[in-house]
Amino acid sequence: MRSRSSAATLCLGLLFASTVHAADEAQLIESINAYRSQVQRCADKASEELPPLSADSRLVLSVSGGEDLQQALTRAAYPLVNVQAISLSGPRDAPAAMKVLQDSFCKVLLDPQFIDIGVSRQARDWRIVLARPLLGRGLGDGAVEGQKLLERINTARTQSRQCGAQTFAATTPLAWNALLASAAETHSRAMANGNFFSHRDRDGRTPSDRAELAGYSGGQVGENIAAGQDSADQVVNGWLASPGHCANLMNPQFSELGATYAADPKSDAGIYWTALFGAP
Repeated sequence: MRSRSSAATLCLGLLFASTVHAADEAQLIESINAYRSQVQRCADKASEELPPLSADSRLVLSVSGGEDLQQALTRAAYPLVNVQAISLSGPRDAPAAMKVLQDSFCKVLLDPQFIDIGVSRQARDWRIVLARPLLGRGLGDGAVEGQKLLERINTARTQSRQCGAQTFAATTPLAWNALLASAAETHSRAMANGNFFSHRDRDGRTPSDRAELAGYSGGQVGENIAAGQDSADQVVNGWLASPGHCANLMNPQFSELGATYAADPKSDAGIYWTALFGAP
């Protein structure tokens, strides 16, 4: 009887430890996404607000890291373009791990090309894997995908929504504006061909500057950008999960939209999206 009792206690202890680790892994992903959702200073540069990384079980790999990373993801059927693995030894919990990541790996966390993440942990050893998958083959041209973005955004605006600390009521749909679409195309193409990700282009122009150059005379302009995602659904879902992007989508003052993507296989992220909001 005593032996059976000891075995049961051991199993419960292992189950409890496993549950705690799983909670810490989820908490670390949540902390990383909260970090990405705000402008950060990293290597003397200011980052853009980034949509959250999606947890992908195929990226949860052995903490030991003894196998080739690309081979491991090939076996996991993850269609890889680029991947970065971070190994930590010592942090006792998710907040401690996050502190090390911010201090030593901010450039990796804030790289816009990565859209998926997996975290594994064993005792005080951690492995964080960030990856960019191959683009899907189902994309239409820029005009078609821009209209899909408009549809998804207008669907989102039909419901009340919490964007971070801000509460937004359901609001009216946006109308397509060809001038804003032209400015959005210019910026997406510039990011793809120039291999950068920023609201300010290489010539220092802002979203308002680009809208004005395209001939748009509206009094208010806002912009959302994204990189790496290969569908309008992924892009809008990422924006809705990011407080700043979500606030633009739900802003009742905006009444017009132009949006598109541009792709360049030589760029880091492969594909870059721009949605330009306006109010006449």
